[in-house]
Amino acid sequence: MQTDCDLHLHGYFSGGVSKNMMIQNLGSQAKLKGLHLMATGDILNKDWLQQAKSCLFEENGCFLEKESRTAFVLQTEVNDSDRVHHIVFLPDFNAVDKLRASLEKFGKLDGLGYGRPTLKADAEAIAEKVKEAGGVMGPAHAFTPYFSVYSHFNSVEECYKSMAGEVDFIELGLSADSYFADLMEENHKYHFLCCSDSHSPWPHRIGREFTRIEMKKPCFEGLKKALKEKKPGVFLLNAGLDPREGKYHCTACTQCFQKYSMEDSAKMKWKCPRCGSRIKKGVRDRIMELAKFKEEIHPEFRPPYMHSIPLAEIISIAIEVENPQSPKVQALWLKFVQSFGSEIKVLVDAPVVELAEIDEKIALKVEAFRKGFVHYIGGGGGNYGKPIICDSMEDFERKRIELKDCLDCNTSFKGQKTLGEY
Repeated sequence: MQTDCDLHLHGYFSGGVSKNMMIQNLGSQAKLKGLHLMATGDILNKDWLQQAKSCLFEENGCFLEKESRTAFVLQTEVNDSDRVHHIVFLPDFNAVDKLRASLEKFGKLDGLGYGRPTLKADAEAIAEKVKEAGGVMGPAHAFTPYFSVYSHFNSVEECYKSMAGEVDFIELGLSADSYFADLMEENHKYHFLCCSDSHSPWPHRIGREFTRIEMKKPCFEGLKKALKEKKPGVFLLNAGLDPREGKYHCTACTQCFQKYSMEDSAKMKWKCPRCGSRIKKGVRDRIMELAKFKEEIHPEFRPPYMHSIPLAEIISIAIEVENPQSPKVQALWLKFVQSFGSEIKVLVDAPVVELAEIDEKIALKVEAFRKGFVHYIGGGGGNYGKPIICDSMEDFERKRIELKDCLDCNTSFKGQKTLGEY
């Protein structure tokens, strides 16, 4: 079955997470989004583990949430001694208990703020313990500038050492896509995961990035088998934000968000002349440092990448309301989702003429989005980029001229596809 998955998020025992982030809410909201397999997040935390045990039941090898029957895979994120974050998937609660017992000596696993534990062990040592517990592990948000494999190492092999052969995937993160990541030859060995890394259960956050995988069943074993198979037809789609919308895509100041070239940043010793704060190297420039290829080359098993924008964000742009969580936006969002079954169906499948029966302005923006009439003011330094959805090709070309001084991160590749091409 084609399984749309969001395989990385956090529970409320991690810092900066919504108090509504509970397994029951994730189950119900996943249905509205159109997701079939969700990650639990934070499964090594004792209190979150107890919530998962109380909310999930096992049926035919799948963990299902009791009310929604949404499938879950047991997952956590860990921070190693090199400040690299990793995603871990585990087969069952016995494996979680086993891994907890083996990692307790490396750091605190329990309590508020310890959903993502920081361990006094490197990636190699943690990967050994994960393998012993029967789990799988790979780099989280592999390109972000603070806590990622490529911010501290030049390769996955350099990070994982003797356990590098056990790594079958990397998570792209919000500031990269397949077209950027595959410029690096090493990455042709790995499947790419697109995940929300969400701190909120609402559908404009969960599934904002997702991966479509062919699985017999939505469960750990199905996921593990898919990760091992490097052949076409297993991973069917990576979907996520345009990298320019990611908050670390461009090299920029971390305080005033002024963007700079790598050459200028080096001359200024990575200190912003406008405000004196630190300039942070962007994902785009870091990938270009490590890139072997200058054009698109993908392994045969790589699926297409679909650039997406959450429906609530499109609605807020259409009706000119700044906050996607405003009652007006959310009321329209719910009306569309209830009419067509899920957010993904509204974004990808529903005929525009039927969308227009609910709201013509929003239907026009969805159609323009599907056709790729979107410019981006690129994000950087910790500030998200901004999509500008144009109403027509003529509007798109006019905005290109009007905003030419702002569209400074618009690196693109000819293979990038719009939603309408799927």
